[in-house]
Formats: sequence, C-alpha cells, structure tokens
Amino acid sequence: MGILNGLLGKVKNKPKEEKKIPWIPLVTLDQLKEIKKKSNVKTQVVFKHSVTCGISRMVLNTFVNSHDFTAEEIDLYYLDLHSHREVSNETGYTFQVIHQSPQLLVIKNGEVIAHGSHGNVNGIDLNEYV
Repeated sequence: MGILNGLLGKVKNKPKEEKKIPWIPLVTLDQLKEIKKKSNVKTQVVFKHSVTCGISRMVLNTFVNSHDFTAEEIDLYYLDLHSHREVSNETGYTFQVIHQSPQLLVIKNGEVIAHGSHGNVNGIDLNEYV
C-alpha cells in the first residue's frame, strides 16, 4: 500500500535538508593578510568559484555535500571570482598558485600546503589538515 500512496501523492516526501557550510565571504585584499596570519593557528581554506561555470557549480555542490566542518575546526572562505576579480588575482600572487576555477587552497603557516582545481578539488581530504 505504501507504493500506491506514494504514487497517488498521499505520502509527502520530506524536503531534503540543505547542508550549511560556515563560509566566510572573501571580498577584500586585507582578508588575504588575515588568512595568512590566522593560518599559523588554524587551517584556512579558500574555495574559488566561478558562478558562470557549470563545472564549478558541480564541484562546489559535491564539496558542500562532502564536508561537515565547523567554524571552530577550520576557516572556509568562499571567493566569487567574478565579483571580486582583484581579490582572486591577488590570491594567486600572495599564495603563489596559478589561477584556476574552481580551485581549493589549503593554507597553513602562511603557505599553501595543498591545492587542486576542477575534479581535484574534491580529491583533497581536508581532514588531513585540521
């Protein structure tokens, strides 16, 4: 009878709970200095995202669904590279990585200790760096 109820619309599906990541918007150049400094105490992560790229959206969704970090464990920065092009460019200079999108940077002690782009973003196990 459960199948019939489902087919006839009598059983409502529970809405899927949206997962929340404690993102910190990366929007200013001064934040890059702050990230570098804070990385001496706690792992800092920057997710560079292109809002116009389907691959970037797919990688971001997988990233969000794969992690359950709290703000106490790790600082997760979200960079919309189209809205903040200057910050995106300076991120590459500051941390000595070639710009890619999507891109994930893991920063400890002022330096990038891991990074990946496209499909490699989700290959980085952030648990190793917490």
